[in-house]
Amino acid sequence: MRSRFFAVIAALASVACAGSAPAPRSAADLSPQAQADELLALYDPIYVALYTESARAAWVAATDVSEEHTGQRTGADTAFAAFAGNAEVIRRARALLEQQDQLDPLTVRQLRQMLYLAASAPQTRPDLARARVAAEAQQSARLDGFQFCLAREGDTCTQPVTTNDLDRVLQTSTNLEERLRAWQSSKEVGAVLRDGLVELRGLRNGVAREMGYRDFFAFQVDNYSLTTEQMMALLDRLVEEVRPLYVQLQCWARHELAQRYGQSEVPTLIPAHWLGNRWGQSWPGLVEGVDMDSLVSSREPEWVVQQAERFYVSMGFPSLPQSFWEQSDLYPVPEGETRRKNAHASAWHVDLQSDVRSLMSVEPTWEWFTTTHHELGHIYYYISYSRPEVPYLLREGANRSYHEGIGDLISLAASQEPYLREIGLLPEGQEIDEMRWLLDSALTGPITFLPWSAGVMSHFERDLYAGELPPEEINRRWWEHVARFQGIAPPSERPAEGCDACTKTHINDDPGQYYDYALANVVLYQLHDHICRNILQQDPRACNYYGRREVGDFLRAVMSPGASRDWQEVLVEHTGRELTAEPMLEYYRPLMQYLEEQNRGRTCGF
Repeated sequence: MRSRFFAVIAALASVACAGSAPAPRSAADLSPQAQADELLALYDPIYVALYTESARAAWVAATDVSEEHTGQRTGADTAFAAFAGNAEVIRRARALLEQQDQLDPLTVRQLRQMLYLAASAPQTRPDLARARVAAEAQQSARLDGFQFCLAREGDTCTQPVTTNDLDRVLQTSTNLEERLRAWQSSKEVGAVLRDGLVELRGLRNGVAREMGYRDFFAFQVDNYSLTTEQMMALLDRLVEEVRPLYVQLQCWARHELAQRYGQSEVPTLIPAHWLGNRWGQSWPGLVEGVDMDSLVSSREPEWVVQQAERFYVSMGFPSLPQSFWEQSDLYPVPEGETRRKNAHASAWHVDLQSDVRSLMSVEPTWEWFTTTHHELGHIYYYISYSRPEVPYLLREGANRSYHEGIGDLISLAASQEPYLREIGLLPEGQEIDEMRWLLDSALTGPITFLPWSAGVMSHFERDLYAGELPPEEINRRWWEHVARFQGIAPPSERPAEGCDACTKTHINDDPGQYYDYALANVVLYQLHDHICRNILQQDPRACNYYGRREVGDFLRAVMSPGASRDWQEVLVEHTGRELTAEPMLEYYRPLMQYLEEQNRGRTCGF
């Protein structure tokens, strides 16, 4: 039944916008604006229907990994790609954009989004487009369905584990042998994924070049109206701005860790398995006296999600629709069930209207507490721009970094001491050492994250796509970037046939745009600084959004246009200045002097 449905939809898509699609009644008699309106009237309903079916199929494939569901996802994605990348859509959108001075700005933005979607699978090369869709579905299935394992006897796994189990070891264990086994186990999937990534690299570059881009990375960067060179220069500037503080943080961390693990020698590069995150993108658990997990460990997972909802409702946002609770997949798969699901937290706008969902594996930990606030940030962003004034094609963030910026903004707000006290997680009389609190925030926040996101991930993917790295060079180049930007090294030499980069889901499923997260950090601190100083008149390091409807009004004003307005105009209009890292650096300024005092007499740098 479902396969026949996909066939019908695919046929509808190809007929509706094929080369023989109905042209304007008399193109010569219609203005460019009228021609564009006619094209959009044809395009929009099919776009929404196919987007929805594709999202539903992807949801099932992510929440119940199986060959059948992967096949259904591939069918839905193929139908969507056949429509979005149709050659006639490309031709007509390009022709209209050549007359964009006769079109209204909202129409221009929609036509450009049409071409962006078409570039993912242009039907000027249908064989290439189909191959990419199928390869991406298979790669996701390999990652989602992989059984992580701490012990084997031959080919048999005698100690299967989840990624939550591995994370728990890395976040809590002081036994280096146990930590090493967990870290190595987390990388085993890389060898399974390497050949698939190489295949995808070729397919992704192929479709990008079909649309006139140098490579897939250049295509993704174009979302910001930047060249690859301009984007990398921007990212390098951000890394350099934060590097003096990061060097002090890395120096302090490696001395603390060496002492924790009883090591007499302090290495220049931090061994990767010493850290509490599989990729070193966050360094939790390093600050004594700031046991964040203990704040929520006695709560039920359901409370964690419900409190995140209460945060938004307190600012004047609506309660989540009942369908969110009925259709989301929020908690770990119960013991005894054989179903496997994607372990990466995500938010879904399934029909570009009211069907919003989240995929998580919430447990009562500090990481999940902030993650739920973050993911609901995406959900409320969807809700804010799902209104008639915003066309379906523009129901996205102002740019790709905005969605992450809003989510991370709320994660930051959820970490503020006044909020935690108000909701009872920090009882009266329990004092917080503000400097150590700030240190923990830097270790688990943007100061460790920027070198990872703007440095390692972005430079690696630039090299992968623009430089077309040979397969045998992938692991070596990855660890070169890790050493250069993060000051981290693998526990031992990594095999050339492996792909440690592949263990990061974004490399496979959300490629060529990890810098979105780096830029989101800059956006979030700029927004947070404005909210605290100009709306609430509070210290940005002790600022409480909870129950403040004026903050909700500000956030809705930023989010409700979606992608219907230029992101830079929106930022300047609401914060009074262009994108700058100054608010983020100002937030952590007190930490620099503290770390320099702590590191006095040590040789810092890597």
